Amino acid sequence: MNLEYEFSYRASLKPALAVGPGPYGMRLFVEVTGGSVEGKRLKGKMLTGGGDWLLVGADGFGRLDVRAQFVTDDGAAIYLSYFGILEMNAKIQQALTDPNTGTDFGDQYFRSTPRIETGDTRYAWLNQSVFVGEGRVLVGRTVEYKVYRVV
Repeated sequence: MNLEYEFSYRASLKPALAVGPGPYGMRLFVEVTGGSVEGKRLKGKMLTGGGDWLLVGADGFGRLDVRAQFVTDDGAAIYLSYFGILEMNAKIQQALTDPNTGTDFGDQYFRSTPRIETGDTRYAWLNQSVFVGEGRVLVGRTVEYKVYRVV
């Protein structure tokens, strides 16, 4: 089994909305306001209306629960959802609260398992592939992921 780089995407985010603490930890909602997707076989724009329903546990890790959608430059509508793990260390906490700071890949454990769906036959390979992603936070309240296809 190998990983093959497939695409990257950036999602601009609103400030986090704290929903709790609740019975399972601190629930935060972070809304997507736009962004971009770019790779050899995939290029497009992130749409509004998606977001992350992040759950931060007492163990210092956040559980990602993301749903978003984008449209390719050639008009295909694509749905993206994933779960993942985010290490809530000092660097990531600062980047999530201060839009003038960011992190690099590897500054924290920030991994995802994207599931991608589309009805457009030109992109059927997305429905038939397993993906993993690695994330970071960029200056300007933006997240960036590198996404790899498991081959």
